[in-house]
Amino acid sequence: MNKVQLGASDLHVTPVCLGTMTFGEQVDEAASHAILDRSLARGINFLDTAEMYSVPARAETFGATETIIGNWLAKNKGARQQLVLATKVAGPSRGMPWIREGTGMTADDITASCNASLKRLQTDVIDLYQIHWPERHVPAFGALYYNPSQERTTTSIHEQLEALGRLVSQGKVRHIGLSNESPYGVHEFVRLAEQHGLPRVATVQNPYCLINRTVENGLDETMHRLGVSLLAYSPLGFGLLTGKYDASGLEGAGAPQDGRIARYESVRKQRWGRPEALAAARRYNQLAQGHGLTPTQLALAFCYTKWQVASTIIGVTSVAQLDEDLDAYGTTLSAGVLEEIDKIRWESRDPAL
Repeated sequence: MNKVQLGASDLHVTPVCLGTMTFGEQVDEAASHAILDRSLARGINFLDTAEMYSVPARAETFGATETIIGNWLAKNKGARQQLVLATKVAGPSRGMPWIREGTGMTADDITASCNASLKRLQTDVIDLYQIHWPERHVPAFGALYYNPSQERTTTSIHEQLEALGRLVSQGKVRHIGLSNESPYGVHEFVRLAEQHGLPRVATVQNPYCLINRTVENGLDETMHRLGVSLLAYSPLGFGLLTGKYDASGLEGAGAPQDGRIARYESVRKQRWGRPEALAAARRYNQLAQGHGLTPTQLALAFCYTKWQVASTIIGVTSVAQLDEDLDAYGTTLSAGVLEEIDKIRWESRDPAL
């Protein structure tokens, strides 16, 4: 794989990134290390994690994913120099008081979270440090509408940038990014960074897949014009776009119990568990099969080949899944298939937004 540059930074990464939020919940430490070994052996140089992981978020597993990765890095002394390591500071708690006290995200919170991540990851520097979700009120994770009356921001974007800038100056962070952001947020982070000589965001990590293409509703233009790279997460729609739920549905008899949606009620209540999301996914999966592709190949090829996407974050629970996802790289979709994809989107829109 040819490496891609992230924004205006000096980070060059593979166009496929290993996401790790399953480590510590669905995947134990030994299996996680085997996945990391195979990913490195197959040439992937980009790892993404977060202080909040594993998922679904629980107090008992808070920080577990970073700890697992840190233990692997400690065992594999030469691996750290080969990797671009990304992690995230959680935004306001969103009902997770174990992350931090209060409802905001102060400059001190950002510093404390970074120091804790460095310790768990057993590294001296984080290559890409991202704000996991905005400190201000933004519709995300399935919420549809912005509501000004719900605004409770306590730390301005300028203050957040100053805190991140201090981490960069201290050598603890190389570059910064955002996640679950809006066009306004990206513009404001870039504007303030340029105005005040603070670190410029290199990336935005947002959902992007066949059943959630909301990036294309304006955020893609923002990122293109400002030189910010998209890291696409959930390219398989939490498993809906693999076909494994097509026959059984999301729960009950026949549903694959190893899948996150079937296994965790909290996930089923989110955007990926909507009946409309499964109905649309079934149409895409049937389209794949009608053209001699697996649903996974279609869904990943869609992300792997879109101009909007710099790197696609894949989350797996086994080495076999990792190999399947990496083997899909290089798959191309014909103009006819792309037209049919757009036709389904026109009729189904973005049911997992």
